[in-house]
Amino acid sequence: MRLTVITLALALSACSMTPEFVRPDAPVPSRYPDHASQADMPSAALVGWRSMFGDPRLQALIETALHNNRDLRIAMLNVEATRAQYRIQRSEQFPAIGATAGMTRERSRSLSPDPTVQRQVSAGLGVTAFELDLWGRARSMSEAAFSRYLASEEARRAAKVSLVASVADAYFAERLAAEQEALARRTLANWKEQRDLALQLRKALQNSGIDVAQAEGQVARAEAEVEARHRDVLRARNALVQLVAADLDTVDLPEAISLERQPVRTQLPAGLPSDLLIHRPDIRQAEQVLRAANADIGAARAAFFPRVSLTTTLGFASPDFGGLFRGDNRVWSFAPSITQPLFDAGRLRAELRLSELRKSVAVAQYEQAIQVAFREVADGLAGSETYALQSGAQERVVAEEQRRAELAGQRYRAGVDGRLEWLDAQRELFAAQLELLALRRDALGNATGLYKALGGGAFHTDDTGS
Repeated sequence: MRLTVITLALALSACSMTPEFVRPDAPVPSRYPDHASQADMPSAALVGWRSMFGDPRLQALIETALHNNRDLRIAMLNVEATRAQYRIQRSEQFPAIGATAGMTRERSRSLSPDPTVQRQVSAGLGVTAFELDLWGRARSMSEAAFSRYLASEEARRAAKVSLVASVADAYFAERLAAEQEALARRTLANWKEQRDLALQLRKALQNSGIDVAQAEGQVARAEAEVEARHRDVLRARNALVQLVAADLDTVDLPEAISLERQPVRTQLPAGLPSDLLIHRPDIRQAEQVLRAANADIGAARAAFFPRVSLTTTLGFASPDFGGLFRGDNRVWSFAPSITQPLFDAGRLRAELRLSELRKSVAVAQYEQAIQVAFREVADGLAGSETYALQSGAQERVVAEEQRRAELAGQRYRAGVDGRLEWLDAQRELFAAQLELLALRRDALGNATGLYKALGGGAFHTDDTGS
């Protein structure tokens, strides 16, 4: 009898009040502007970070960060916590069966003047207050918990992608600061030599005090520039240390590769905007949150209907242990109950309205995640198509400024031009060299950003920390 009731309850639980889930249309164009899709190339989500970033020093930093970073550790713990919460919620769909055993002794007076002592021993199995999920309330809550678990897993993937990109970006920033400092120090050494030459010429009465003052000022500006660039190096290193969560002096790191020779994949297949729904962990996370909100509506709807619960026991009872399990000592109880909400001052309707509003918020967040992803990919593609050309043009600028500075120096030494023309050429050369370094770093940063925007490495399982 009891098995029949439980089987019937599980069969009736197929009823559900959850609305059918419909994925919202992507609020973005079907193609990226001025870009042809490359369907024959593997998605960036399947490209591991080791394949993306070939610098052994950067690879060591990323691997260390994946082991040590606190944000990623928190994301992984959140996955485990949400998984446990899902298991708790899912267990409510099934009856909890417990074994009981006990003994009672009771002293009482009956019609006889002499008191009597009665004893009873019992043992059995029972189901306590198991809700028959006739309207799918428990199942909807379980579906919502499962979707939140999947959302937490996608959040972990998104955290990993973000961490890899952040470490790479911080590394390139540190390389830029270091190379700009090295350039500033080389420039300072060169300008000190020119100051010494100006002093010698002044002693020989071959130039004026203005030339010496200009040379001294030029050296002072270079010294200030060196200190500024050294400060940038320290700050960039601090940012890298925070991401890696380790003292870089204690990590065995290979020699650094210059920005110009960085082995980074700057061309990545973007595919179509619709591919982002599959490859971007944050969009997949937003979709699972939306599914959870949709399931919450089903649970809120089911709360309006009667809740049927069942308590039943089957066992044995006897005055003594010896005869406890005899057939004639068998006992059972069956106690169903039903609860129908009648008046709750509008609480159930408010909860349903709240769940509907939360779904509307989840829809907006899902659409916003798609729009942000589209913008990030479009920006990255625009950078991929222009940074190489811009860097090539800037290299020509540096070459021409170098030639100008050399000619201006020759003309100054020959007494054709004054020192001011040479000074101006040197300043323009230094500025052009700094800008070229910044452009190389920006190009690498753009490639890193595009890799992240395309869900880079999110579903690649060969790298550490996947």
